[in-house]
Amino acid sequence: MKRRDFVMKSSAALAATSVFGTVAANSFSFDKPIQIGVIGTGSRGGGLIPFLNEIEGITVGACCDVLPFRLEKGLKRAGKQAKSYTDYNDLLADKNIDAVLIATPFATHGKIAMDALKAGKHVYCEKTMTRGYKEIKDLVDLAQSSGKIVQTGHQYHSSRMYVDIVKMINEGKVGNITAFECQWNRNGDWRRAVPDPSLEHAINWRMYEEFSGGLVAELCSHQIDFVNWVTKSTPQRVMGMGGIDYWKDGRETYDNVHLMYEYPQGVKATFTCLTSNAKDDYQIKVIGDKGTLILDYTKAWFYPEGKKQNSKVLGDVDGVSGATITTGWDEGKGIPLNIDHEDPSKQALMDFRDSILTNKQPISNVVTGANAAIAVQMGIDAMHQNRIVTWEESSLL
Repeated sequence: MKRRDFVMKSSAALAATSVFGTVAANSFSFDKPIQIGVIGTGSRGGGLIPFLNEIEGITVGACCDVLPFRLEKGLKRAGKQAKSYTDYNDLLADKNIDAVLIATPFATHGKIAMDALKAGKHVYCEKTMTRGYKEIKDLVDLAQSSGKIVQTGHQYHSSRMYVDIVKMINEGKVGNITAFECQWNRNGDWRRAVPDPSLEHAINWRMYEEFSGGLVAELCSHQIDFVNWVTKSTPQRVMGMGGIDYWKDGRETYDNVHLMYEYPQGVKATFTCLTSNAKDDYQIKVIGDKGTLILDYTKAWFYPEGKKQNSKVLGDVDGVSGATITTGWDEGKGIPLNIDHEDPSKQALMDFRDSILTNKQPISNVVTGANAAIAVQMGIDAMHQNRIVTWEESSLL
């Protein structure tokens, strides 16, 4: 089965059913909170615990980490009700835990997620969902038969601002899209302090290929997921390059990446990540023949093609409930789009709760996660193998 056939088949299955397989009657409610176990309480997992504490209908019932100081920090954030585990298998054996949040190194996502599904847990798996074409298929196949909710941590897919922007694009506000220009640039070595040299790989796993997909999996994946979402498609081919050209410190993953993906109808999407210059930080440009949308983490601006428009015409631009457009140009970024929304990470966790309560697949589900993971793997292969990688060239066995 070719990858495109696989993803299309999986998408059709999602559209036909509220969740994969047969789902037992839902026993959750706001009066009976979902008990969630956080597997990986480092910067991301630990950082999400305060959001979980704020969300009605969820209780952090357990924390797990192999590093004692991180586990201790996670438990302090979670509260006295949270049990402590150093082996995630012991957490999965806890029958009081209903769902897990997986925030471990990238290379471990797939196995932990599949073990969690086999243990009967709902799964929130941080991006990128997993690596390697076979493991992607194995996880999707298991999710389809599990009857459990699987949400991937592409939190911008849950952002109400991004949802409204996608509606705006679908209504034709930027016209025919010809290109996307995406970047996520930083100025720093991307390292974290290591209290003991023996913990270098455990703490700075993003630097090492055994555990990490580098900048493509950790940063570009969010924007790749967005382009897939907007175009309602997956990339046909990708070319790119990167290197360890600035930070000469023993890392194995690239400190800069430059990728170009081609989507159907000739739409091109570029993705750039630098660690030596932070100008404009995170940015997505959606370029169409009627205008350009520029998005950052929580704000967006619209540049109409042609002359600056007056307020009456500007009112016609807004076709999305909850989005308002004001007159004038904002700091050279065009016309600001003001959309009320929660923090994207918090909203994603709220969506996970709601999906469990209603037995409906989340907007960022195992299939959208698989599409993004395949595209990420294509980009990594293109750079490391110095060639153009196509969607169809390898099969999911």
